[in-house]
Amino acid sequence: MRSFRTMLALSGAVTLAACGGDTRPQTVGGSAVVPSGTPTPTHSFVSPTETKTYESIGTVQHYEYYTDSNKIGQGGQLYAGDANTARDSGISVTYNPRDAIFELTINRPNGLVNVTAFRYQDPQHRTAFGGPLHPQAGVPEFAASRQIQYLEAGTSTGNELAPTSPYYPGSAQSEYPVMDDASNSTRQTLFYQKPGTTTKYVTYAGFVRNNVSGALQTPASGSFLRETYSLDRGAFVFGERSANGAVPTSGTGTFSGEMIASMVVNVDPTTTLDATGSTYIQWMQGMQTTTINFGSKTVNSSFTGTLFAPTLDAYTSALYPLAAGTAFSATGSATIDMVNRGGFTGSFSQACFATTCTAGNSLNIAGSSLDGSFFGPNADEIGGGFRIVGGTPDQRIDILGAYTGKKP
Repeated sequence: MRSFRTMLALSGAVTLAACGGDTRPQTVGGSAVVPSGTPTPTHSFVSPTETKTYESIGTVQHYEYYTDSNKIGQGGQLYAGDANTARDSGISVTYNPRDAIFELTINRPNGLVNVTAFRYQDPQHRTAFGGPLHPQAGVPEFAASRQIQYLEAGTSTGNELAPTSPYYPGSAQSEYPVMDDASNSTRQTLFYQKPGTTTKYVTYAGFVRNNVSGALQTPASGSFLRETYSLDRGAFVFGERSANGAVPTSGTGTFSGEMIASMVVNVDPTTTLDATGSTYIQWMQGMQTTTINFGSKTVNSSFTGTLFAPTLDAYTSALYPLAAGTAFSATGSATIDMVNRGGFTGSFSQACFATTCTAGNSLNIAGSSLDGSFFGPNADEIGGGFRIVGGTPDQRIDILGAYTGKKP
């Protein structure tokens, strides 16, 4: 594959209002040690009173490359993606309701994403679209009805270029910052759906980290500015996991809800004007429906979505192959194994960028995963992550997402 010069191995809150209460950390998904004489916890995921750490199910991806101001295209490309399971998390969210502090940790080596206990305080780090401090480039603006909360923090050194700079792109297409020589910008954004909006025991969240640095190159042929990008994305769910004994062993259930995903797609250098096979990152929002037969332990899921436009840099061609508004559909299946896997695991049988998949428009799926678990005291809700890797030999697509669902 040409565009990803190095392709690493495939892997298979909230109101969260500030309240007083017990600040002893507890890990959700395990069994917290309750000291003798401790009152029965009154914790609620929608209106929490205790500090808790939630182990997440979901996906991460990393893409790094550089662009030069004297030509079009991307170089030095390195990409990695990773999807975890219910028992193999590596992603956690801790929330302290007393101080309104979120702490995000991501340790997914296969995805080249590492975040060490990064802290956000609400409302100090709160941001929103439409306000004076809107989220950084690459953060998706979902439908207002989804009630997404955004928290963002970061640092910068040096100068961000203005359009009057000789090294600023003439088309002014860049949505990422364009950094001057010896300058750097790093911003990290955590966003999540406010619990209680569509589900009570689980919610979905996302992560965006953009690191952009500038360095002046001075060869004999003439100086130019090199912009280096290191981009991380994540989509995951967290919440109150169901005990194994709460999951039914007979009957059926249908769980419907929302999904989000981040996707990378690279242009085919043999059919476009961009011979470097540049890669673009695009978010999507959509819905999912999952039907479960608890007796046979079978899970069948269908996903539909709509792509957002990619985020553009200063010197890439912008010849991305999938336009904003493109439809997405996929179907997959999984098997429940609460004892060994803590939920369900499976794969996708079909996916396409259309409202209906046919033999003519379906992706050539090279690898996929569908993971999830149950949430709530009576397995009332589900949540999980998914990944679909597909495309053709000279063009690759990697879709990594998260979803939630509840019974009607």
